[in-house]
Amino acid sequence: MAKARAVVLAAGQGTRMKSDLPKVLVPVRGRPMIDYVLDMLEQCAVEQTIVVVGYRSELVREHLAGRKNIAFAEQHERLGTGHAVMMCRDALAGFDGATAVVCGDSPLVRAESINSLLRERERGDAACLLGTANKDNPFGLGRIVRDAAGRFVGIVEEKDATPEQRKITEVNMSCYVFRNADLLGSLDKLRADNAQREYYITDCPGILRAAGRPVEALAVLTPQETLSINTAEELAVVEQAMAHSPNS
Repeated sequence: MAKARAVVLAAGQGTRMKSDLPKVLVPVRGRPMIDYVLDMLEQCAVEQTIVVVGYRSELVREHLAGRKNIAFAEQHERLGTGHAVMMCRDALAGFDGATAVVCGDSPLVRAESINSLLRERERGDAACLLGTANKDNPFGLGRIVRDAAGRFVGIVEEKDATPEQRKITEVNMSCYVFRNADLLGSLDKLRADNAQREYYITDCPGILRAAGRPVEALAVLTPQETLSINTAEELAVVEQAMAHSPNS
């Protein structure tokens, strides 16, 4: 498999976790949560990982100083996930391959899932592959909308979904593999025309599809992999899941 690059979104503060640490340094079973994500990427066909830092970035840089093949991008203003990836433009410029985008607060994502997306990207001509999951209780998550033939149409957020769309159990988990040139092209077209005035990576698949580029959603993630950490309660759920996982 051709070597890819990865972007890890790691700029946020652990406000809802009542921590003064950058969120990705909050410990999960005794280790900063970002360590699990980076360990996972080391098992993937990834030649370089770009970590987007922001809040108290010096702490994240110091913690990761001993890791190989890590670069950093600074997000001085937190203007959304799309804006975070925009900060990686220089590091990604000229790269002719696939770029994975993952979140630093999702320590249960498996290398098998990312590698399956990378393999599919290499086999086909998709501009973007979304790693999705089916959840029994998808409340609050963006739903994957497909047409009658099962092809990806778009992501509809909970607040914008119709009652029928809210019944969809396939959800977007902010886990992507892009053809790098298509990623950079879609970032150029991102607009902050929303109530938060932020740029969202979730808009990139729709931008590419509207431009006639192939976009696919693959349900490669297990429900356990969808567990991310934003609150102390979610941290407890992840730690419990890890305690019962044979891979932990």
